[in-house]
Amino acid sequence: KDDRKYHVHSNENLLRQKIYQIIAGYAEDDSADQLTNDPVFTQMIGTDALASQPSLSRFYTRFDNESMEQLNQANQELLDKVHTFRGSKAIIFDLDSTHADTYGEQESASYNTHYGTVGFHPLVAFDGITGDFLKAKLRPGNVYTSNGVVDFVKPLIEHYNEKFPETTPFLRGDSGFAVPALYDLCEDESVYYVIRLKSNAILQRMADELHPATEIFDVTKSEHYYEEIEYQAKSWSKSRKVIVQSVRPAGELFFTHSFFVTNLKDAFTPETIVRSYQKRGTMENYIKEAKNGFYLDKMNSHSFQVNEVKMMLSLLAYNLTNWLRTLCFPKGRKSMQIETIRTRIIKVA
Repeated sequence: KDDRKYHVHSNENLLRQKIYQIIAGYAEDDSADQLTNDPVFTQMIGTDALASQPSLSRFYTRFDNESMEQLNQANQELLDKVHTFRGSKAIIFDLDSTHADTYGEQESASYNTHYGTVGFHPLVAFDGITGDFLKAKLRPGNVYTSNGVVDFVKPLIEHYNEKFPETTPFLRGDSGFAVPALYDLCEDESVYYVIRLKSNAILQRMADELHPATEIFDVTKSEHYYEEIEYQAKSWSKSRKVIVQSVRPAGELFFTHSFFVTNLKDAFTPETIVRSYQKRGTMENYIKEAKNGFYLDKMNSHSFQVNEVKMMLSLLAYNLTNWLRTLCFPKGRKSMQIETIRTRIIKVA
């Protein structure tokens, strides 16, 4: 007689288990074998025993393009509920790309010259106001930063314009996203944007004419200027507003210029526009938290699609935690990082 016990785990429970494992800090699937009878996990998931590592591995392989789209849709529906609850009047689409190192024969892993290593080059979007993880797309390691960005962000913009017409959308991106198709999309969809431009000889000459080095009056004092010019690159269909930030540090003879293309109206001063772009720096913290705290860059499967599934589960785990701390934690605790939350709350439980 065979007295062994067999557990049938639903896809829903497997999904919940893996997300809870990520939130609790158990990144590897092997951790499930030690957590099998953990009272907290079994109580949360509502099962007698957790799924084993082989069960989780088989779960990943069940995903296809349709189920991946369902994961994205589930994330968007949760985002919508939170957006409504918060009563947000604006949303900032902060675009960026990051790198996920690989150490084997992962499918579509390639060498990236910018990062100088082999791996993937995911495209990500966060809300610059709330820190919510809006969307992610896994890409081969050798694609350029802006590759596929219009197809990536267009559904997101259209969704918020249709679902939340009273919300003011704003988009920020570094010079890797300075492509005319993205400007056109934002202008067609009534989205305000500030995107940094790469310097070129024409922009540099225009900026030098605004503040020649010969007009320095006191080299011991730093100088900062913010100017507005009209500029049209050869690839642009029309001229656009460009903000020039000119900085000369104390003790230096020459100005360093930065350039930002924008469709923000005259109600915003050039300095205000540059300051709004600089706040994009918080996105680096969001990406760091997603990678270090929720293992967004742990791409250890041979299958490209399985790695994308794991990335999406990390995204969901990040959002659930972000909503917990920003909506439920008391004032002064809303910016707690995941490691602190694990130490003070999850591990104690």
